[in-house]
Amino acid sequence: MMWYFSNNPMGWFGFGFGWIFMLIFWGFIIWGFVALIGWFIKQKEDKNDSALDILKKRYVNGEIAKKEFEEKKKDLS
Repeated sequence: MMWYFSNNPMGWFGFGFGWIFMLIFWGFIIWGFVALIGWFIKQKEDKNDSALDILKKRYVNGEIAKKEFEEKKKDLS
């Protein structure tokens, strides 16, 4: 049987965008996989940090003030 795409109401247009949506789909799958691996690596790094390292990170990120940082640092020493 011969395929005549010119008789199709969409013509070749119907076949033109399928691969784009497939690339978008796989792009999201790969992005999700990479994000998940990054999250696992970050969780592992956080577990290896000492209490003082975590305190320093919190201070640098602005989560705690200098006064609180100094108080907690004294408690850890």
